[in-house]
Amino acid sequence: MKKIFTPVLVLTVIGLMLSSGVSAQTDTVTATVTVSNSSISLDQSSFAYGSTPANTATTTLALFSGAGITATNGGSLADFDIQGANTANWTLNTATSSADNFIHKFCNDTDNTCTGSSYVSPYTALTTSYQTLKASVAAAGTVAFQLALHTPNPSTVYTEQSAVVTVQASAL
Repeated sequence: MKKIFTPVLVLTVIGLMLSSGVSAQTDTVTATVTVSNSSISLDQSSFAYGSTPANTATTTLALFSGAGITATNGGSLADFDIQGANTANWTLNTATSSADNFIHKFCNDTDNTCTGSSYVSPYTALTTSYQTLKASVAAAGTVAFQLALHTPNPSTVYTEQSAVVTVQASAL
């Protein structure tokens, strides 16, 4: 019996030594989150280019004393995007060579000089999809922009048309 007892005792002691050397440790990680919000306001909600002949461009430069339309970020850091739209009877396009197609353009007047011809850069033709007006606008930051509209050539419609432009803030 002594022969069996000694190896069992040795194995038990080794087992106890191994199990007593294991210890559990813990650590923590703290996760933080900030809720972002997006908010935008424009200092002009509507305006009139006025009566303009066919195949003629007009801009907002004279309408707002050269200051343009101002978009203000009322939320968190955000991208400002802009898009145009068709009117009731005209199609927004990049050319006016088809009947009842018009061009509407925008220019970021905060980062560019938007004077001069609306036919060239820094004016960009609006589309019915969002395009970047200005990236990473700080909270309470502003962006001034100008618009330019080129009437159709030819136009078959001579009633007032409303060309809606939408500016969107997307929080980052």
